[in-house]
Amino acid sequence: MQYLWRRIAALLVTLIIACTITFVVFNIIPGDPALLMLGIEADPDVLESLRRELGLDLPLHVQYFQWLRGLFTGNLGISLRLERPVTDLIKERLPVTAGLAVLSMVLTLVISIPAGAYAAAHRGRLADYLTVFVSQLGLAVPHFWLGILLLLLFSVRWQLLPPGGFVPWSTNPWQAFLSLLLPALALASHRIAIVTRITRAAMLDALGKDYIRTGLSKGLPKQVLIYKHALKNSLIPIVTVASMHFAGLLAGSIVAEEVFALPGLGRLLLQAIGYRDLPLVQGIALFIAMVVVLTNFATDILYLVLDPRVRYE
Repeated sequence: MQYLWRRIAALLVTLIIACTITFVVFNIIPGDPALLMLGIEADPDVLESLRRELGLDLPLHVQYFQWLRGLFTGNLGISLRLERPVTDLIKERLPVTAGLAVLSMVLTLVISIPAGAYAAAHRGRLADYLTVFVSQLGLAVPHFWLGILLLLLFSVRWQLLPPGGFVPWSTNPWQAFLSLLLPALALASHRIAIVTRITRAAMLDALGKDYIRTGLSKGLPKQVLIYKHALKNSLIPIVTVASMHFAGLLAGSIVAEEVFALPGLGRLLLQAIGYRDLPLVQGIALFIAMVVVLTNFATDILYLVLDPRVRYE
């Protein structure tokens, strides 16, 4: 229980630090939001009135505490270009990006863990060499280029999957799944390669432990030792790497969403940067930072489930 309270305290401190850094960074960036909204030829009196309306005339520390208070009520500000609450824009685009991230992670785990375990169990054989070779290709090929190849093959040539766009989950869940399948596979390719190699290395280390040799000497089936005992004891590094990649999927979805024309957070962030929509960029960046922090917290808790011996001094 003490471990859990320490992790919760660390979570709260990290969230406050992330909020502070996000606010400071976006407030030292050159540019006047009021000037961006009204244009360089706007009347000075109108500009000053808008600055007062946006609270830009207040001292920085007052703006910070007002912004921090707004976070607790879900108020991340108003988009300068779209003139809509940033929270509403994130809610609209989140189902696309969240679905893409979850599907990418499912593909990563379903493919990489069995592949890495099988390669370790057949070390030095053809299956091991093929797994290492394919994982090296996955590391070398950029996911945006792979996405274009997948589009050409599965959408243009074979016409098996949609070439782009997104069907809402509420309209047709199956079509929504098909819309995300190619971008999820392209986005997962690099992560599949990394998690496969991590799984293989962790499994090789576990297979060299004394309890495996003891089990073999007692006549336990090799498959049981490999996939029940060795794999279970190899999950800590696998979960650590997988959680880091899951948190990075939200930011890494920018290119995939652009290639496949998906109306997700990544594409919205790219458009906001292009239009210098600072409140929207700040809101999305803060949301992604919070997801990263919460994912790391969930990973720390998951360590206790996988291995109760895990404790931090």
